[in-house]
Amino acid sequence: MSGMQSQAELVEKSLSAMDAIYGRRSVRDYAPERIDHATIHALLAAAVQAPTAMHEEPWAFAVVQDKQMLQSLSDTAKELLASGTDAIHSVKARLALDRFTQTEFNVFYNAGTLIVICGKPIGPFVAADCWLAAENLMLAATSKGLGSCVIGLAVPALNTPEWKLKLNIPQEINVFAPIIVGIPNSEAPSVPRKPPQILCWER
Repeated sequence: MSGMQSQAELVEKSLSAMDAIYGRRSVRDYAPERIDHATIHALLAAAVQAPTAMHEEPWAFAVVQDKQMLQSLSDTAKELLASGTDAIHSVKARLALDRFTQTEFNVFYNAGTLIVICGKPIGPFVAADCWLAAENLMLAATSKGLGSCVIGLAVPALNTPEWKLKLNIPQEINVFAPIIVGIPNSEAPSVPRKPPQILCWER
């Protein structure tokens, strides 16, 4: 078994909310096993428990586990990245362009499951609701011993008419959060965070 644990060995950990928050890592190295349908449904059920403005629940989901489709989507994402470097959001990201566009690089880090969180255009807080659902999903994955990572590089590709058609995503719906989920191949390192920057504290 190449991963840290097999699918059969995955058991939900007894984690407090704070344990899950501090234990979550962005995993970029996955075992080849795909996670099963029951686990995916559990993650989606956790996602939709997120706060939602006016109880609109604007989210919808696409799940991709087909390896050829994931590879093709990765290729499209890299092509769009290479043809439009202005879309890269930081100097650090621009410096990584060469690595991201290498032929052998897979934007999904060879994970076997991609969960795409989409939002219906029904209010001003759709994006916020979808990202809240994304955090719920990733914390739920942590509680099950799974790794996850948001793949922002895939957003432009997933929002093209061609890929929406392939994934049965209506054209008026926007993709916000593509998240890979799977069995970590190795333990992701802890990355320190800066202390909160408090701009104001009126008392």
